[in-house]
This record gives sequence, C-alpha cells and structure tokens, in this order.
Amino acid sequence: MEQIMYQVATLQSLATGYSRAVVSVGEFLQSGDIGLGTYENVDGEMILLDGKCYRALEDGTAVLAENNMGVPFAVTTFFNEKGRKCSAQNIENIEALKTMLDIKIEEDFGLNSMHMVRVDGEFSKICARSESGYKSHHVSLKDVLKKTQKDFFFEDVKGTLVCVYFPDYMDGINAPGWHLHFLSEDKTCGGHVFDLNMNFGDITINKISQIRIELPSTPAFDTYSLKEASQDEIKQVEQGNGSESN
Repeated sequence: MEQIMYQVATLQSLATGYSRAVVSVGEFLQSGDIGLGTYENVDGEMILLDGKCYRALEDGTAVLAENNMGVPFAVTTFFNEKGRKCSAQNIENIEALKTMLDIKIEEDFGLNSMHMVRVDGEFSKICARSESGYKSHHVSLKDVLKKTQKDFFFEDVKGTLVCVYFPDYMDGINAPGWHLHFLSEDKTCGGHVFDLNMNFGDITINKISQIRIELPSTPAFDTYSLKEASQDEIKQVEQGNGSESN
C-alpha cells in the first residue's frame, strides 16, 4: 500500500499567523500514527508517536493531547516499520545528523521525495523548545514565538526523534530539509529540536511520494497573504532562533 503524507494547512499559513484549528486531534489521528506539528494558538509542540499525540509544554514537559484540541498545522503518515534501516553512533550535533540522513536518502534516490524518519536512541544532550498559547490573528509565527517560546535542555536521555523531510521545491508548503521533534522514552518530556548530541540511534526511513493537504475552510483563511511569509523568518523559527528569551 502506497504511503501518503497527510498535512494540515501549510507552513506559510502558520508563519503568517493562521493558528486557528483546521482539524481536531481526534480527526488528525485518523490519517497517521507518526508525525509532528503544533496546536491551536501555537500552544505547544506536537509529537505524534505510535498512534498517540503528545504535547510538549513550554517547560519541556510532555502530556497526552486531548482529542478535541485544535490542530492548525501538522504532518503525519502511517509508519512502515519495515522501511530502510540503519544505525548511527557519536553524532556530535544536529547538522551532522541531517547530513547523514541526506546521504542515506540520496543513496535511495530520494532527495526529491518526502520522508518520515524515526530515530530511537540515547542522547547525551537534546536542545529543544516549546511555547505556550497566544491567541492572535495576522501576527507572524516569529513574533508570537518572541513572546512565548522557551528553550530547554535534556541530558543523558533515551527517546525518539520524529524527523520529517521535504524537498527544496516544496518550500512554503513545509520547511525544506529536515524538521525534528523529540519525545523521551518515558513520554515525560519533549519538544522541537534545534541541536543534539547522540550517542547512538537506530534509524528507520520511510520514503513517501504522495501528499494530501487539508486547507482551512473558513473565510478568514482568504485574508492571509501566504506569499508574504519570509523564508528567512521561517528558517530562524525552524532553527530555534525565533525567540529572544531563554
């Protein structure tokens, strides 16, 4: 059966400030069992793993998300555990991990395809972020995160990285390259990852060639000029530099 990447809205819509609910968590879970995203009003980071949606709070604590919570932007698929497998040791930072993953998908002629990757491993450090909710309209994601984002660190922790890859030509639909969220093995902490040090990890790669995008159906969606989303700002947010606070 062909895998389909299911996405709620676009990164451009979130970046320009459309953080209203498009679907509920319960509805989102019908389309996949692994993925990442955020919640209505950017109220925490989403980690979808093994069919359960977790919400990383602003202090890095992870809790189960309620089924009626709204989802403005997220991506998921049904994971194929028989996907391509490999392992890695002594990965010094996130760029080294991304480079290694780039090499792996290039070997499979996959740089122009989407990928969902699961990394189960042990980490000496995870540098991550999350945020509290901020109800707003037409306020950019970067400006929201300046008010709400908090950075934190996890040390000597086991857990799972959920990694999503989108090719460069899909820029705006999602972030080009790799986007990583983390959930600890005991499901107590997690967040959006912007750096790491991995002792070792078992990696499973799913290559995906189809996507279904569910756009907001409210009239308010048409008041957003999605092309105005700054790619520099999106990059800053993705790298964890959207906040001036720590």
